[in-house]
Amino acid sequence: MTMPFAGGIDANANATLIFSLVAAVIYAFTLDMRPTLARSAAKTLAVAMLAVLAFMQGGPLLLIAALVLSAVGDAFLSRDGEKTFLGGLASFLAAHILYVPLFLRSGGGLDVLGTETWRGAIALAMAAFVVVMLAALWRRVGPGLRAPIAVYIAAILAMGISALTLDNPWVIIGAVMFMASDGLLATEKFLVPAIAPNRASIRYAVWVFYYAAQLAITLGFLLS
Repeated sequence: MTMPFAGGIDANANATLIFSLVAAVIYAFTLDMRPTLARSAAKTLAVAMLAVLAFMQGGPLLLIAALVLSAVGDAFLSRDGEKTFLGGLASFLAAHILYVPLFLRSGGGLDVLGTETWRGAIALAMAAFVVVMLAALWRRVGPGLRAPIAVYIAAILAMGISALTLDNPWVIIGAVMFMASDGLLATEKFLVPAIAPNRASIRYAVWVFYYAAQLAITLGFLLS
């Protein structure tokens, strides 16, 4: 069986990656169940193990820190309530902010967005996406959430655009999937009626896009 890191399936790096994947699958199967400590642990460990993997492989400190903050955000969002939602929002805001300098340090600078058409086109699409998302949410959330959500959306855009400066397709794909996941999460939480039959499928899509994004970004840095 071909593994991404040397040493086969018994190597610590590959075993940690498998642990992360198993935790992600377990959480997917328990996604529609009521919040429990076991369910929260599975969600948190999925990305926490990516942070451990990045540390073991000598990955960038900013990558490790962003993954740790994301795992903390997952722990918050695995529970119900507005306070835990705001805790998750703050954690992921910090993670997105850390991804920006990580991507910019590894990329070719923002000038490439103007010199390579495909990068500029994706950047414009990202900007249009966040403007539409902010406009839709502004009418649906309470006044107390508007400022935090606006700041978070700005951080999402900065993360996505900074990823476009890299020549690493896995990181770029990961950033795009991260933005898609956040958009779907906002749609499920604020825009779709509570009794809508498609809410469950949206929650699954959020998790798949989110975990795949973190996995792509992590492996993009560790295997490049």
